[in-house]
Amino acid sequence: MFMVAHLLEATATVMNLLLQFYMWVLIARVVISWVNADPYNPIVRAIISATEPLLYRIRRSLPIFGGGIDFSPLVVFAGIIFLQTFLVRSLFDLAVRLQ
Repeated sequence: MFMVAHLLEATATVMNLLLQFYMWVLIARVVISWVNADPYNPIVRAIISATEPLLYRIRRSLPIFGGGIDFSPLVVFAGIIFLQTFLVRSLFDLAVRLQ
């Protein structure tokens, strides 16, 4: 059973790192939207292409608010925090119980 526990622990660690990395990419996307960044810059294009599919789906389901404020990054931040709090911690706890 210790092999399964280590596998779950490694999965939780990798998942936590990926979620943390995506959160930083999303923060970079928010900063890019505030400043006038060059849209042809390869780094800017990579950040936009990594975040736009998820943000587009969230934007379609959110109601339109006045003022042109995009709340979709906040929804994604809340989702990432939920996944880190619930899923990753649950996997860590399950791994500890299996040892």
